[in-house]
Amino acid sequence: MLNLKATLTDLDQRQITLAKHLNVSSATVSLLINHRQWPRTIDQDDLRKRIEGFLKEHGADDVAVNTAFEEMEPERANAKAPANPTKKAIDDQECEPMLLRKQVLLPETKRAFAIFRDPFDDLQCVEDMYVNPDIRYIRESMYQVARHDGFLAVVGESGAGKSTLRRDLINRLNAEGAPVLVIEPYVLAMEDKGEKGKALRTSHIADAIVDTVAPLERPKSNPEARFRQMHRALKNSYESGFRHVLIIEEAHSMPISTLKHLKRLRELESGFTKLVSIILIGQTELMVKLSERNAEVREVVQRIEVAELLPVSAARLGEFLAFRMDRAGKKLAEVIDPSGVQAIAERLTNAGRDTKRSLLYPLAIGNLVVAAMNLATSIGAPLITDEVIKGV
Repeated sequence: MLNLKATLTDLDQRQITLAKHLNVSSATVSLLINHRQWPRTIDQDDLRKRIEGFLKEHGADDVAVNTAFEEMEPERANAKAPANPTKKAIDDQECEPMLLRKQVLLPETKRAFAIFRDPFDDLQCVEDMYVNPDIRYIRESMYQVARHDGFLAVVGESGAGKSTLRRDLINRLNAEGAPVLVIEPYVLAMEDKGEKGKALRTSHIADAIVDTVAPLERPKSNPEARFRQMHRALKNSYESGFRHVLIIEEAHSMPISTLKHLKRLRELESGFTKLVSIILIGQTELMVKLSERNAEVREVVQRIEVAELLPVSAARLGEFLAFRMDRAGKKLAEVIDPSGVQAIAERLTNAGRDTKRSLLYPLAIGNLVVAAMNLATSIGAPLITDEVIKGV
């Protein structure tokens, strides 16, 4: 951050006023002041002289003018980071894409954009759910498993929309009045190793099944009696016209032993009908556990379908953003211009030596756009442009 920011404050001048004087965008001034990024299309020496002229015209002394383009001292900038970052921190910034933590749409941003709720906040209803062909395929696959039969693993990165699909499935079954009992074991603090947290065991799944299917029965204390009780309860429920779907979130943290036992759970039958359908939901580590090379779970691998939630494609990014904005009562063109959309796609694509890894997941996109809206408001920019995205 340059001393120029504090100098403008001392002179009671806003960045947008300087931008108008220089005939450049507010984002250009913000990038220069906050990130020392000089515009490529303007001669640096000429721009520097014009800024110095602006400062002198508004009463800046020689010291302020001569030091305006120096780095602001950490104490004056109220910086939380150390003045001299470690080499590791610098390397991390260069190697990893800049994903943002949870962003909040500020009140002044809502007023500036005339928007009354965060377009990327938690879904309020099923109509808020964005569906493209990839999501629609997984959504229908989950529904068919729950409604009829199957063994499915839904895998995706954090923020890809896995939990949204789970909530959508349960809401859809309830709305239809479908005769399907959804069984969800308690997975809070679940880890695959006991020393890290609570490992989900087959006995815990049996307890969850009995509690859901036969809530008036008390689970047996003897393990063998408990499993017999579970099997009997499933049979009775099926004969009463119900189907059963077991949904396990955070399945990437499930112990291998429990994962293997799910194959045996799938073997519980009434005649030719499987009594329990299973949907596993987890991050990409689950794909490693379900690898064909993992001999421990080969019986599960041969029976389970794996569906991966892919990131939003760059070609559909504009469609996704337009949908989210529309749900908040805004047109996309009133918030972000085409250059901003392109900049988001580039920002959330990590270019490696041989491949490009897309991070265009709903959560990452939402955090970046909200941060850009806040920045645009702070610098007086009416729209999010590529320069604003670069300044986030």
